[in-house]
Amino acid sequence: MHRNMFKPADVKLLLVDDNAFNLEVIHGTLESVGYEKLTSVSNPLKLSSILEESSFDLVLLDINMPVMDGFGVLSLIQQMYAEHERPPVIMLTAQDDSQNRIKAFDEGASDYITKPFNRKELLKRVSLHLDNWVMKQKLLAEKQTLEEKVRERTRAMQEAQLEIVYRLGRASEYRDNETGNHVRRVSLVAEAIARAAGYDDEFCRLIQAASPLHDVGKIGISDLIMLKPGGFTDEEFSIMKSHVTIGGEILASSKSEILQLAHEIALTHHEKYNGKGYPQGLVGEEIPISGRIVAIADVFDALTSERPYKEAWPIDKAVSLIVREKGEHFDPVLVDAFVSVIPEIEKINKQYLD
Repeated sequence: MHRNMFKPADVKLLLVDDNAFNLEVIHGTLESVGYEKLTSVSNPLKLSSILEESSFDLVLLDINMPVMDGFGVLSLIQQMYAEHERPPVIMLTAQDDSQNRIKAFDEGASDYITKPFNRKELLKRVSLHLDNWVMKQKLLAEKQTLEEKVRERTRAMQEAQLEIVYRLGRASEYRDNETGNHVRRVSLVAEAIARAAGYDDEFCRLIQAASPLHDVGKIGISDLIMLKPGGFTDEEFSIMKSHVTIGGEILASSKSEILQLAHEIALTHHEKYNGKGYPQGLVGEEIPISGRIVAIADVFDALTSERPYKEAWPIDKAVSLIVREKGEHFDPVLVDAFVSVIPEIEKINKQYLD
């Protein structure tokens, strides 16, 4: 025995007919089997406000009405509801001709019943369409719940990836007597420069996420060099410079967008705009934009941070040096972007003190 998927008392039906007697008959027929939430409308011009204020599970609609006929109402329903929100519509009409039937179905009707209607037929068709409608809404709700779970799982995976990147960046900086706050500051300053230079949200998000790994290659440098106080010999400096290629090898061939950008940054953040940097001696815009941005953020933070071998520079002194290196060490456009966000950078430095 078939059981409805819904309770008649729970569903909302809209009845539209300009004839008050017809409305009363339809209303009484539905009410007799437990339908309670019935809205009857004899003037179709009132439908816009009614449809804006309420949602319905099924519409019973006459075709022949003055001012706005049933096809006009069908068009209004199509306009006011998204496809997945559009309730089934049963046309009730005295016109029993194939042309109107075809037109009704073409314009969005779900069914077509001629007047005078058979009471049992009407109730059965109403029940079947409501069953289908309720099933569709349940499936839609389950789909939305599943999609939200997928989004939550994706967010969790992205957060875990960012956490791993950040912690790996911290591990590399500890080998250079630097703190985890160095990579945090560099990443936030790089993001601020990228935004000031006009790059979109996605790129700014990626450069913030990837830049903590700019010196990951230091993991491969001997402690005798990494922890040496004072300056390096030429041979030691040559070995020290190899951290960029080591970082590139560590980060190479990843399918992750973040690690791909981190690979690019690791290899190029010691290049100089004038071509005198390393490892490839790239010039100007041959250097990827990510490397040019992180070069400014990294040098600025190195200058303004205290180390065992140096005191921290005041911010204004560090900014002056970077401005002097405009067109030499650094991209001129990015230096201007950097200068424009100095107030924001000062806040970052205060928030993430060593």
